[in-house]
Amino acid sequence: MTEIEMSIKEARQLAGLSQAAINREIGIPIRTLQDWEAGKRTPPSWVERLVIEKILSLTK
Repeated sequence: MTEIEMSIKEARQLAGLSQAAINREIGIPIRTLQDWEAGKRTPPSWVERLVIEKILSLTK
């Protein structure tokens, strides 16, 4: 699966990180992550790509 086909939640789970860890490492509020992952809100596509890239870079 490429980054383009991956959701933020899938990237986070692949990296083995909790929402709290993403909050600590990137600074995204936990409530925002919860809303994005539940589909209640949708980040702009460019934000989603950057967040996924950052999450995956944390595992390297």
